[in-house]
Amino acid sequence: EREAAPRNPRVGSFGGSFGGGPRMYATPSGDLGGRSDMALQRAALLLAAVLPVAAASLSAATMNDQVKAAQYAVRGPIVAKAGEIEAALASGEKMPFSKTVACNIGNPQALRQRPLSFHRQVLSLILYPEQLEDPAARAALPDDVVARAEKYMANMPNVGAYTHSQGLPGVRKEVTEFIARRDGTPVGSTDNVFLTNGASEGVRMLFQVCMRAPDTGVKDGVLVPIPQYPLYSASIGLYNGSLVPYELDEATGWSLNLNTVRKSIQDARRKGINVRAMVFINPGNPTGNCLSDVELAELCTLAHEEGFVLFADEVYQENVYGTRPFISCKKVLASMGQPWANQVELVSFHTVSKGAYGECGFRGGYFETTNIHPDVVQQIYKVASINLSPNVPGQIAMGIMVTPPQPGDESYPRFHREHQATVQSLKRRARMITDAFNTMEGVECQDCDGALYSFPKITLSRKAQEAARAAGKAPDVFYCLKMLEATGLSVVPGSGFGQADGTFHFRTTILPPENQFSRIVGLFTSFHKQFMDEYRDGGSSRSSYGGSSSYGSRPTAAVNAMSRSRL
Repeated sequence: EREAAPRNPRVGSFGGSFGGGPRMYATPSGDLGGRSDMALQRAALLLAAVLPVAAASLSAATMNDQVKAAQYAVRGPIVAKAGEIEAALASGEKMPFSKTVACNIGNPQALRQRPLSFHRQVLSLILYPEQLEDPAARAALPDDVVARAEKYMANMPNVGAYTHSQGLPGVRKEVTEFIARRDGTPVGSTDNVFLTNGASEGVRMLFQVCMRAPDTGVKDGVLVPIPQYPLYSASIGLYNGSLVPYELDEATGWSLNLNTVRKSIQDARRKGINVRAMVFINPGNPTGNCLSDVELAELCTLAHEEGFVLFADEVYQENVYGTRPFISCKKVLASMGQPWANQVELVSFHTVSKGAYGECGFRGGYFETTNIHPDVVQQIYKVASINLSPNVPGQIAMGIMVTPPQPGDESYPRFHREHQATVQSLKRRARMITDAFNTMEGVECQDCDGALYSFPKITLSRKAQEAARAAGKAPDVFYCLKMLEATGLSVVPGSGFGQADGTFHFRTTILPPENQFSRIVGLFTSFHKQFMDEYRDGGSSRSSYGGSSSYGSRPTAAVNAMSRSRL
């Protein structure tokens, strides 16, 4: 029935509040039928009393088991606890810090990394082209910014309209030209490039295409490095696949050992698992390692021998800080000649979310297929078309990233200055935190040669491990929770990425602002000393986290003094 009388703001919709007095409703013919809220509510109560209570059609017991089994540690229990702490701080509860610091995720601009001006200037014109009609606004912008925006706008109906399901043809062309410049290879076909809502969406699309349904009688699996980025374990499970782990060698800088990979393949086949693909992350997340051209050639050779697809996660290719440069797998594959160059099946992923750009919120990404059968590419296109199109601002952000200002362009000096300032600052922070971890008792940390993270190994005493078990926590989770409660630093336990048996790690970003970074490092070192003293085996502990609340143990006066400064 259409409502005829004005709604009383105190009265909810049908089944809501009983307060607010009667309300009259119009019949379909428009006259008042005389039935009030109270009459309707009485009728509802009578029906509820006589009808059986129906069970929820969708419940935890009846929902998809793969979804329930999926885990994503980057936004796991430590982050949930951090949210509780933030709520407590907002309500006025006193703690030894004023806010938490999200060191758990590679989200650069959330930790105050400045966006690059050229990116935002072009995007601002795309999103509000009326600026170009104002002579003063137009004159205030560099000519190359205006030209780039007008070029994009001339090749699409509007930023608010759907595009081709693979993405704007002009941007895909820019991606193919970027890859050719980077690798020194011929420009590829735009038909093999798919723009996506971040690289993660592309990974899920490819897994969906690769994994066959259980009722086919085939059990498909994917080789994934350990430690790994939890996107892979979660997505493989969602699509009924099996994760086939291969461990990286921490003692040699998280290097790739081909014998270890071969053993993982053999173990999987003994379990009836058909290895369809192999993921590698270069530069590594969470490990920070960069693969050499020799290691990449070995992977290509192995993929050709064993008959599986390579998934090259290369989203951190601009984040390189050590002496070993980033080399793309496609470049190495092209240099190998026949039969590998034309037969090894490869899918490469990239994003605008990392590097000096850090534009996570725009969700721009791409993947390129190499030597993937055209029939399969058509099926991938079908999956992409179900989503209609990637978001358009993200596509434009990708186009700008792969075609930045060049020497001679009006925007180049500012772009180069901003870009280098960000990359060099990240390099200094990577060095600073690695050195600090390696001075701590019982901590070993490999060099962070790339990406945005440090992944130290921590030796936890028997006493600490027993305390963790008593609390019902894994030892590394226990350590990370204690760190959060004492300092406000939110990191990710190593168990969320996978780690060798008997070892414990955690992952932290190197993203807190450089002008605060030495203080953040100080929080890590001071907390670790206090923790090691409290849980030292043999004899009484030299410090205590005495007291407790709903947020766990509170730190000692020493830790309080150490971490009371505003974060």
